Amino acid sequence: MKQLTLLGLAFLATVQLFAGDELSKRFAADASRMLSWTRDDKGCYNLIADFTDHYPRRISGSENLEKGLDWLIDKMTQEGWNVKTQPVMVPNWKRGKESLEMTQPMSRPMQFCALGGSIGTNGKPLTAGVLVVKSYDELKQRKAEVPGKIVVYNVPFTTYGETVNYRYNGPSAAAELGAVATLMRSVGPYGIQTVHTGGMGYKDGVPKIPCGAITIEDALLMQRMQDRGETMQLTLSMEAKWLPDAPSRNVIIEIPGSELPNEVVVMGGHIDSWDIGTGAMDDAGGCIVAWRALYMMNELGMRPKRTIRVCFWTNEENGLRGGEAYAKLTANEKHVLAIESDAGVFAPTGFNTDAKGKDREAIEDIGKLLAPVHANNITEGGGGADIGPLKAYGAVMAGLEVQGDRYFWYHHTDGDTVDKLKEHEVNDCTYAMALLAWCYANK
Repeated sequence: MKQLTLLGLAFLATVQLFAGDELSKRFAADASRMLSWTRDDKGCYNLIADFTDHYPRRISGSENLEKGLDWLIDKMTQEGWNVKTQPVMVPNWKRGKESLEMTQPMSRPMQFCALGGSIGTNGKPLTAGVLVVKSYDELKQRKAEVPGKIVVYNVPFTTYGETVNYRYNGPSAAAELGAVATLMRSVGPYGIQTVHTGGMGYKDGVPKIPCGAITIEDALLMQRMQDRGETMQLTLSMEAKWLPDAPSRNVIIEIPGSELPNEVVVMGGHIDSWDIGTGAMDDAGGCIVAWRALYMMNELGMRPKRTIRVCFWTNEENGLRGGEAYAKLTANEKHVLAIESDAGVFAPTGFNTDAKGKDREAIEDIGKLLAPVHANNITEGGGGADIGPLKAYGAVMAGLEVQGDRYFWYHHTDGDTVDKLKEHEVNDCTYAMALLAWCYANK
């Protein structure tokens, strides 16, 4: 009771700073109740742990994804939600067995994983010499050395968007010059012999070659060997292949609007993951934080003017079909705001948004109530991949921003496990998502 009183007094003191700011004054009492609830919550972190411990590696088309969805639907139903699903046909890529070994100048097994969407080595090992390059410019400069080689991209991490270009487009760039396979230095600023998977693409009219990721350490090792003038040879074996599309689902729960039920604030994340790691950060945490935010509103007896909906989108990692299907299947509704959490549920710092004019003013005003969790920074941005298709239907986009310094240490690797998250930071993310959704639904 003492804690609630202190939090309530802190909010009253904060509200005095907002004189003339309509929304932050109007919703200060609601914000105080929500903050008190989330500070004491012992359920959200445990839900993320329970789910990801039992249903890791939820790649589209996998049994783990569909069994995980069944588990979530059962849990939500037990809580009393009217759970709805949307059928989605999703891509179905299988990794299969894979291995990589250095055979010259020494015999040495190497950590390796195929990139999502790659072809395999046609049922037999592929053995070839190696060319290490640090950029596309170096690849072009050394194009005479490329034919018949396995090209290793030893590209240092700058930003995810910039560096991942080599993961996605690198195979075709090397294949155009005659490479027989490519290996990508794992995309991230840090690793301890961990490999980072992720999607890649093939350019039309260019031969498709196998491609995968190696550790940062092994990329640097091969760079040193090449710089010393040593001749290297690798043997690569991959069973990777595509199968026909498979059935999956988006999962939806909501609190219907009391006055404007056809106007919707939707929030959530993607429930699929890559087939290594547990996907606790990417992105079960984002999904379950949104679920917990809605659960809190229900527990506190809060009934919004507009519908507040949570969606777990399927197939973000290698297709975006869940987000695309959701936008089409809900086209008869008016989405006033779409909120996505897909950067890990570390300590929240605020939201990015494409809102303009009065919508921007409203979000910035609401954001002042996020100061107690240091999440009141409102920046320009596009929200997120899964909510992106809703932009064409007029929805305002918003994406949860967090202290993501360590996100790319673990992202798309076996290191993506729940122990990297902290319960109080997860709860602060719940508060941030809930507050923005609640205030915007009632403005």
